[in-house]
Amino acid sequence: MTQTSLPSHDLHADPEHSGRAAAITDFPLVARSLAEAAGSFLLVLAGLGVTILNTQTGVQPTLAFGLALIGAMVAFGYVSGGHFNPAVTLGSAIAGKTSWASVLPYIVAQVVGGVVAAVFIWLLLSANQQFAGSVQALFAVSANGFADNSPTQFALSSALLAEVVGTAIFVAVVLGATSRTATGALRNAGGPFAIGLVYAALLTFLLPITNGSLNPARSTAAAIFSEGWALEQLWLFWVAPVLGAAIAGLIYRSTDLFGGRKSEAGVAESGDGSVAASADEDSAQAPAATGVSASSQTTEAPSADRYPAGHARTGDTAEEGQVDRSAGTDEARTFFDGSDDRRDEK
Repeated sequence: MTQTSLPSHDLHADPEHSGRAAAITDFPLVARSLAEAAGSFLLVLAGLGVTILNTQTGVQPTLAFGLALIGAMVAFGYVSGGHFNPAVTLGSAIAGKTSWASVLPYIVAQVVGGVVAAVFIWLLLSANQQFAGSVQALFAVSANGFADNSPTQFALSSALLAEVVGTAIFVAVVLGATSRTATGALRNAGGPFAIGLVYAALLTFLLPITNGSLNPARSTAAAIFSEGWALEQLWLFWVAPVLGAAIAGLIYRSTDLFGGRKSEAGVAESGDGSVAASADEDSAQAPAATGVSASSQTTEAPSADRYPAGHARTGDTAEEGQVDRSAGTDEARTFFDGSDDRRDEK
Protein backbone atom coordinates (compact mmCIF):
# COMPACT_ATOMS: atom_id res chain seq x y z
CA MET A 1 0.00 0.00 0.00
CA THR A 2 1.27 3.43 -0.86
CA GLN A 3 1.09 5.85 2.06
CA THR A 4 1.60 9.57 1.95
CA SER A 5 2.06 11.49 5.21
CA LEU A 6 1.48 15.18 5.60
CA PRO A 7 2.63 17.32 8.53
CA SER A 8 0.47 17.37 11.64
CA HIS A 9 -1.07 20.69 12.62
CA ASP A 10 -3.04 21.93 15.59
CA LEU A 11 -6.05 21.93 13.28
CA HIS A 12 -6.09 19.25 10.60
CA ALA A 13 -7.06 20.48 7.19
CA ASP A 14 -8.13 18.73 4.06
CA PRO A 15 -6.52 19.92 0.81
CA GLU A 16 -9.37 22.32 0.15
CA HIS A 17 -8.83 24.14 3.45
CA SER A 18 -5.14 23.49 4.15
CA GLY A 19 -4.35 27.20 4.05
CA ARG A 20 -6.26 27.89 7.28
CA ALA A 21 -4.44 25.20 9.27
CA ALA A 22 -1.09 26.17 7.79
CA ALA A 23 -1.74 29.79 8.74
CA ILE A 24 -2.32 28.81 12.37
CA THR A 25 0.91 26.84 12.62
CA ASP A 26 2.80 29.71 10.98
CA PHE A 27 2.49 31.53 14.32
CA PRO A 28 5.00 30.59 17.06
CA LEU A 29 3.75 29.09 20.31
CA VAL A 30 4.29 32.36 22.17
CA ALA A 31 2.05 34.26 19.75
CA ARG A 32 -0.62 31.56 19.91
CA SER A 33 -0.51 31.57 23.71
CA LEU A 34 -0.87 35.35 23.78
CA ALA A 35 -3.88 35.04 21.47
CA GLU A 36 -5.41 32.54 23.89
CA ALA A 37 -4.81 34.94 26.77
CA ALA A 38 -6.40 37.82 24.85
CA GLY A 39 -9.43 35.74 23.91
CA SER A 40 -9.87 34.54 27.49
CA PHE A 41 -9.59 38.15 28.70
CA LEU A 42 -12.37 39.22 26.32
CA LEU A 43 -14.58 36.29 27.29
CA VAL A 44 -14.26 36.82 31.06
CA LEU A 45 -14.41 40.60 30.86
CA ALA A 46 -17.67 40.62 28.93
CA GLY A 47 -19.24 37.64 30.72
CA LEU A 48 -18.40 38.57 34.30
CA GLY A 49 -18.86 42.28 33.63
CA VAL A 50 -22.42 41.79 32.43
CA THR A 51 -23.14 39.30 35.23
CA ILE A 52 -21.94 41.70 37.95
CA LEU A 53 -22.98 45.11 36.63
CA ASN A 54 -25.88 44.54 34.27
CA THR A 55 -28.25 42.43 36.33
CA GLN A 56 -31.51 44.26 35.67
CA THR A 57 -31.72 45.17 32.00
CA GLY A 58 -29.90 44.62 28.73
CA VAL A 59 -28.14 41.46 27.53
CA GLN A 60 -28.50 38.39 29.72
CA PRO A 61 -25.22 37.12 31.23
CA THR A 62 -25.35 33.75 29.46
CA LEU A 63 -25.88 35.42 26.10
CA ALA A 64 -23.06 37.85 26.89
CA PHE A 65 -20.70 34.91 27.38
CA GLY A 66 -21.81 33.40 24.07
CA LEU A 67 -21.45 36.64 22.13
CA ALA A 68 -18.06 37.30 23.71
CA LEU A 69 -16.89 33.83 22.67
CA ILE A 70 -17.98 34.50 19.09
CA GLY A 71 -16.07 37.78 19.09
CA ALA A 72 -12.96 36.19 20.60
CA MET A 73 -12.96 33.40 18.01
CA VAL A 74 -13.32 35.88 15.16
CA ALA A 75 -10.66 38.21 16.57
CA PHE A 76 -8.02 35.71 17.71
CA GLY A 77 -9.05 32.27 16.46
CA TYR A 78 -7.01 32.56 13.27
CA VAL A 79 -3.87 32.78 15.41
CA SER A 80 -4.37 30.06 18.01
CA GLY A 81 -7.37 28.02 16.88
CA GLY A 82 -9.75 29.78 19.27
CA HIS A 83 -9.93 27.63 22.42
CA PHE A 84 -10.03 30.19 25.29
CA ASN A 85 -10.97 27.35 27.63
CA PRO A 86 -8.74 24.70 29.27
CA ALA A 87 -11.42 22.07 28.69
CA VAL A 88 -11.46 22.76 24.94
CA THR A 89 -7.66 22.63 24.78
CA LEU A 90 -7.51 19.32 26.63
CA GLY A 91 -10.33 17.79 24.59
CA SER A 92 -8.69 18.93 21.36
CA ALA A 93 -5.37 17.35 22.41
CA ILE A 94 -7.05 14.05 23.29
CA ALA A 95 -8.86 14.15 19.96
CA GLY A 96 -5.52 14.53 18.17
CA LYS A 97 -6.26 18.02 16.85
CA THR A 98 -3.84 19.94 19.11
CA SER A 99 -0.22 19.18 19.89
CA TRP A 100 0.37 18.15 23.50
CA ALA A 101 3.28 20.60 23.58
CA SER A 102 0.74 23.42 23.28
CA VAL A 103 -1.57 22.24 26.06
CA LEU A 104 0.19 23.65 29.14
CA PRO A 105 1.09 27.03 27.57
CA TYR A 106 -2.47 27.41 26.31
CA ILE A 107 -4.03 26.59 29.69
CA VAL A 108 -1.69 28.91 31.58
CA ALA A 109 -2.42 31.71 29.10
CA GLN A 110 -6.17 31.16 29.37
CA VAL A 111 -6.14 31.30 33.16
CA VAL A 112 -3.89 34.37 33.19
CA GLY A 113 -6.10 36.15 30.65
CA GLY A 114 -9.21 35.42 32.70
CA VAL A 115 -7.61 36.53 35.96
CA VAL A 116 -6.38 39.78 34.39
CA ALA A 117 -9.95 40.49 33.25
CA ALA A 118 -11.19 39.86 36.79
CA VAL A 119 -8.51 42.21 38.15
CA PHE A 120 -9.66 44.88 35.72
CA ILE A 121 -13.27 44.49 36.90
CA TRP A 122 -12.14 44.56 40.53
CA LEU A 123 -10.26 47.83 39.94
CA LEU A 124 -13.35 49.39 38.37
CA LEU A 125 -15.57 48.31 41.24
CA SER A 126 -13.09 49.39 43.90
CA ALA A 127 -12.80 52.84 42.37
CA ASN A 128 -16.55 53.37 42.67
CA GLN A 129 -17.70 54.39 46.16
CA GLN A 130 -21.06 52.77 45.57
CA PHE A 131 -19.45 49.31 45.17
CA ALA A 132 -16.21 49.69 47.16
CA GLY A 133 -17.48 47.86 50.22
CA SER A 134 -19.22 45.01 48.42
CA VAL A 135 -16.74 43.84 45.77
CA GLN A 136 -16.54 40.29 47.10
CA ALA A 137 -20.32 39.99 47.26
CA LEU A 138 -20.59 41.20 43.68
CA PHE A 139 -18.05 38.65 42.47
CA ALA A 140 -19.91 35.98 44.44
CA VAL A 141 -22.89 36.62 42.16
CA SER A 142 -20.81 35.37 39.22
CA ALA A 143 -18.94 32.58 41.04
CA ASN A 144 -19.75 28.90 40.53
CA GLY A 145 -20.89 26.74 43.42
CA PHE A 146 -22.95 23.77 44.57
CA ALA A 147 -25.03 22.72 47.56
CA ASP A 148 -25.68 25.82 49.70
CA ASN A 149 -23.90 27.98 47.10
CA SER A 150 -25.90 26.69 44.16
CA PRO A 151 -28.52 29.22 43.01
CA THR A 152 -31.21 26.60 43.60
CA GLN A 153 -29.44 24.35 46.14
CA PHE A 154 -28.37 21.52 43.81
CA ALA A 155 -26.22 18.89 45.51
CA LEU A 156 -22.59 18.09 44.67
CA SER A 157 -23.50 14.98 42.64
CA SER A 158 -26.02 16.87 40.51
CA ALA A 159 -23.62 19.75 39.94
CA LEU A 160 -20.82 17.36 38.95
CA LEU A 161 -23.00 15.41 36.53
CA ALA A 162 -24.47 18.54 34.93
CA GLU A 163 -21.06 20.15 34.39
CA VAL A 164 -19.51 16.94 32.99
CA VAL A 165 -22.33 16.38 30.50
CA GLY A 166 -22.54 20.07 29.56
CA THR A 167 -18.79 20.32 28.95
CA ALA A 168 -18.75 17.10 26.93
CA ILE A 169 -21.49 18.46 24.66
CA PHE A 170 -19.79 21.82 24.30
CA VAL A 171 -16.36 20.35 23.49
CA ALA A 172 -17.98 17.94 21.01
CA VAL A 173 -19.56 20.91 19.23
CA VAL A 174 -16.20 22.71 19.08
CA LEU A 175 -14.43 19.62 17.70
CA GLY A 176 -17.15 19.01 15.14
CA ALA A 177 -17.34 22.63 13.98
CA THR A 178 -13.56 22.73 13.45
CA SER A 179 -13.27 19.23 11.98
CA ARG A 180 -11.57 18.59 8.63
CA THR A 181 -14.80 17.04 7.40
CA ALA A 182 -16.96 20.05 8.27
CA THR A 183 -18.03 22.16 5.33
CA GLY A 184 -16.04 25.26 4.51
CA ALA A 185 -18.95 27.58 5.34
CA LEU A 186 -19.38 25.99 8.77
CA ARG A 187 -15.71 26.16 9.68
CA ASN A 188 -14.89 29.57 8.28
CA ALA A 189 -18.03 31.54 9.11
CA GLY A 190 -20.71 29.53 10.88
CA GLY A 191 -18.37 27.72 13.26
CA PRO A 192 -17.85 30.58 15.74
CA PHE A 193 -21.57 31.38 15.76
CA ALA A 194 -22.57 27.75 16.29
CA ILE A 195 -20.04 27.38 19.11
CA GLY A 196 -20.99 30.67 20.76
CA LEU A 197 -24.73 30.02 20.65
CA VAL A 198 -24.37 26.48 22.00
CA TYR A 199 -22.16 27.87 24.76
CA ALA A 200 -24.87 30.39 25.69
CA ALA A 201 -27.58 27.73 25.60
CA LEU A 202 -25.65 25.35 27.86
CA LEU A 203 -24.83 28.13 30.31
CA THR A 204 -28.53 28.99 30.46
CA PHE A 205 -29.28 25.36 31.31
CA LEU A 206 -26.56 25.27 33.99
CA LEU A 207 -27.34 28.68 35.46
CA PRO A 208 -29.75 27.48 38.19
CA ILE A 209 -27.57 24.45 38.97
CA THR A 210 -24.00 25.78 39.29
CA ASN A 211 -24.26 29.33 37.93
CA GLY A 212 -22.83 27.95 34.68
CA SER A 213 -19.12 27.22 34.26
CA LEU A 214 -17.96 24.88 31.42
CA ASN A 215 -14.69 26.82 31.63
CA PRO A 216 -12.16 26.42 34.48
CA ALA A 217 -10.43 29.68 33.57
CA ARG A 218 -13.69 31.61 33.96
CA SER A 219 -14.44 29.87 37.29
CA THR A 220 -10.96 30.60 38.62
CA ALA A 221 -11.14 34.27 37.67
CA ALA A 222 -14.44 34.72 39.51
CA ALA A 223 -13.43 32.67 42.56
CA ILE A 224 -10.23 34.63 43.29
CA PHE A 225 -12.12 37.84 44.08
CA SER A 226 -15.22 36.21 45.48
CA GLU A 227 -16.03 35.04 49.00
CA GLY A 228 -14.09 32.16 50.58
CA TRP A 229 -16.55 29.41 49.63
CA ALA A 230 -15.88 29.99 45.92
CA LEU A 231 -12.22 28.97 46.19
CA GLU A 232 -13.15 26.00 48.40
CA GLN A 233 -15.55 24.66 45.75
CA LEU A 234 -13.40 25.62 42.75
CA TRP A 235 -12.00 22.07 42.45
CA LEU A 236 -15.32 20.83 41.06
CA PHE A 237 -15.17 23.32 38.21
CA TRP A 238 -11.81 21.96 37.15
CA VAL A 239 -12.58 18.27 37.63
CA ALA A 240 -15.96 18.27 35.87
CA PRO A 241 -14.85 20.16 32.72
CA VAL A 242 -11.73 17.99 32.45
CA LEU A 243 -13.84 14.81 32.62
CA GLY A 244 -16.31 16.16 30.08
CA ALA A 245 -13.51 17.23 27.73
CA ALA A 246 -11.87 13.80 27.99
CA ILE A 247 -15.16 12.09 27.10
CA ALA A 248 -15.70 14.29 24.05
CA GLY A 249 -12.08 13.95 22.92
CA LEU A 250 -12.11 10.15 23.22
CA ILE A 251 -15.38 9.87 21.30
CA TYR A 252 -13.98 12.08 18.54
CA ARG A 253 -10.73 10.10 18.46
CA SER A 254 -12.65 6.80 18.29
CA THR A 255 -13.90 7.72 14.84
CA ASP A 256 -10.30 7.26 13.70
CA LEU A 257 -10.15 3.79 15.22
CA PHE A 258 -13.45 2.64 13.75
CA GLY A 259 -13.38 3.58 10.12
CA GLY A 260 -11.57 6.92 10.09
CA ARG A 261 -12.72 10.31 8.83
CA LYS A 262 -12.20 10.93 5.14
CA SER A 263 -11.88 14.26 3.45
CA GLU A 264 -13.39 15.11 0.11
CA ALA A 265 -10.09 14.08 -1.45
CA GLY A 266 -10.47 10.55 -0.04
CA VAL A 267 -7.75 10.67 2.60
CA ALA A 268 -8.12 9.36 6.12
CA GLU A 269 -6.76 11.03 9.23
CA SER A 270 -4.44 8.68 11.08
CA GLY A 271 -4.10 8.44 14.84
CA ASP A 272 -0.83 10.37 15.07
CA GLY A 273 -2.19 13.42 13.28
CA SER A 274 -0.87 12.56 9.83
CA VAL A 275 -2.99 12.10 6.75
CA ALA A 276 -2.66 8.83 4.88
CA ALA A 277 -4.17 7.63 1.63
CA SER A 278 -6.60 4.79 2.18
CA ALA A 279 -5.82 1.27 1.04
CA ASP A 280 -9.10 0.99 -0.79
CA GLU A 281 -8.25 3.98 -2.93
CA ASP A 282 -4.78 2.60 -3.63
CA SER A 283 -6.16 -0.75 -4.68
CA ALA A 284 -8.71 0.92 -6.92
CA GLN A 285 -6.15 3.19 -8.57
CA ALA A 286 -3.45 0.56 -9.07
CA PRO A 287 -5.08 -1.16 -12.02
CA ALA A 288 -6.19 2.15 -13.46
CA ALA A 289 -2.59 3.34 -13.55
CA THR A 290 -1.71 0.48 -15.87
CA GLY A 291 -4.62 1.16 -18.18
CA VAL A 292 -6.82 -1.74 -17.11
CA SER A 293 -10.03 -1.68 -15.06
CA ALA A 294 -10.08 -3.62 -11.78
CA SER A 295 -12.61 -6.10 -13.11
CA SER A 296 -10.25 -7.11 -15.93
CA GLN A 297 -7.37 -8.13 -13.61
CA THR A 298 -7.57 -11.89 -13.19
CA THR A 299 -5.26 -14.84 -13.21
CA GLU A 300 -7.23 -16.49 -15.98
CA ALA A 301 -5.66 -16.49 -19.38
CA PRO A 302 -8.00 -14.30 -21.40
CA SER A 303 -9.12 -15.42 -24.78
CA ALA A 304 -7.88 -13.66 -27.86
CA ASP A 305 -11.28 -12.27 -28.74
CA ARG A 306 -11.30 -10.22 -25.53
CA TYR A 307 -8.73 -7.84 -26.97
CA PRO A 308 -9.78 -5.12 -29.40
CA ALA A 309 -8.07 -5.09 -32.74
CA GLY A 310 -4.68 -3.43 -32.65
CA HIS A 311 -3.91 -4.25 -29.00
CA ALA A 312 -0.94 -6.36 -28.01
CA ARG A 313 -0.72 -8.68 -24.98
CA THR A 314 2.05 -7.96 -22.51
CA GLY A 315 2.93 -11.56 -21.64
CA ASP A 316 1.81 -14.86 -20.10
CA THR A 317 2.58 -13.92 -16.49
CA ALA A 318 0.37 -13.16 -13.49
CA GLU A 319 -0.20 -9.80 -15.12
CA GLU A 320 -1.94 -11.36 -18.10
CA GLY A 321 -4.90 -9.41 -19.22
CA GLN A 322 -3.07 -6.12 -19.12
CA VAL A 323 -3.10 -4.16 -22.34
CA ASP A 324 -0.26 -2.27 -23.92
CA ARG A 325 -1.57 1.28 -23.99
CA SER A 326 0.94 2.34 -26.62
CA ALA A 327 -0.99 0.24 -29.10
CA GLY A 328 -4.40 1.54 -27.89
CA THR A 329 -7.01 2.44 -30.45
CA ASP A 330 -9.60 5.15 -30.50
CA GLU A 331 -12.18 2.65 -29.27
CA ALA A 332 -10.12 1.90 -26.15
CA ARG A 333 -9.60 5.61 -25.49
CA THR A 334 -13.31 6.13 -25.79
CA PHE A 335 -13.96 3.27 -23.35
CA PHE A 336 -11.63 4.71 -20.71
CA ASP A 337 -12.75 8.25 -21.58
CA GLY A 338 -9.19 9.48 -21.51
CA SER A 339 -9.06 9.33 -17.71
CA ASP A 340 -5.80 7.37 -17.59
CA ASP A 341 -3.99 9.80 -19.86
CA ARG A 342 -5.09 12.77 -17.81
CA ARG A 343 -4.04 11.07 -14.59
CA ASP A 344 -0.60 10.27 -16.04
CA GLU A 345 -0.16 13.87 -17.12
CA LYS A 346 -0.89 15.02 -13.55
